[in-house]
Amino acid sequence: MSLAAALREIGRGREGARALSQAQACEVFEQILEGQVSGVQLGAFCAAMRIKGETPAEMLGFLQATAQVQRRQGLAWDDAGQMPVVLPSYNGSRRLPCLTPLLALLLAERGVPVLVHGMPTEDGRVHAFEVFARLGLQPGEPSPRAGQPRLAVTASLSPGLADLLALRRQIGLRNSGHSLVKLMNPCAGPALVVGSYTHPEYALSMRAVFEQGQAHALLLRGTEGEPVADPRRAVAIDGFAPGVYQRLQDSEQGSVQVLPELPAADAAATAEWTEAVLQGRRAAPASVLSQLEHLLAWRKRCLAGQDRSSQTVHKE
Repeated sequence: MSLAAALREIGRGREGARALSQAQACEVFEQILEGQVSGVQLGAFCAAMRIKGETPAEMLGFLQATAQVQRRQGLAWDDAGQMPVVLPSYNGSRRLPCLTPLLALLLAERGVPVLVHGMPTEDGRVHAFEVFARLGLQPGEPSPRAGQPRLAVTASLSPGLADLLALRRQIGLRNSGHSLVKLMNPCAGPALVVGSYTHPEYALSMRAVFEQGQAHALLLRGTEGEPVADPRRAVAIDGFAPGVYQRLQDSEQGSVQVLPELPAADAAATAEWTEAVLQGRRAAPASVLSQLEHLLAWRKRCLAGQDRSSQTVHKE
């Protein structure tokens, strides 16, 4: 299906628009990622999808296209079958400190392979990579040292996807790419993706994609859209393994009685505080530690499920 044909389906307004099938969405999105459409067509696609909203089938098609293009271009991260934890970092922080680096480093310290991918998509926010830079970590290092996560800018995983995300600064609208990056597995094999949302309605659509896509994932309402729990209170956490939903933690109700000690919401202060936490001189927020333990336990369950599946296939 050409993008022009797709626009005739999705560009009929909120009430008249028709959804694409997963196969059609995959075909159209491949064209977008490989730069085979005009700027006018791409802008029209972004606006039409923004008005209509993506269905789970369409999002699964977009994810399928992204993975296929990655494989063709040789850009999928080879994780050697280790079930890495994938932390998508795109929102950054504005009012609260960006604690995605803290979560990534705590996981890596426990021997878990971690991939943090992202790029700044909003002005006036502190991005995780700014905090990592203050800690001496940069994207693009091929072999991170033990106890450190791997950092990847979006363009190194999917140049076409990075270009799509960059359109926000030109047309002033979020597009399907901003939802996709919080759901995608950029690895060559299975990974545990930590998806986050800012508004409750996104939780339902993301849950549907994880379930129908048979994903290994954790889903939570992140801090200002980052894949880390709100440091001030416990948040609801859902697990998918693979695709099967389970509530792992309920959100804390009522007002917060005691606020944790947190740094200022700038890169330098956050990096200094993060380092102090890693060295045991400061206490990590209880909600982040709870998320860490859920991630470790859920990854263990996912790995065990993989082993059982492999043994079944081997016996057959």
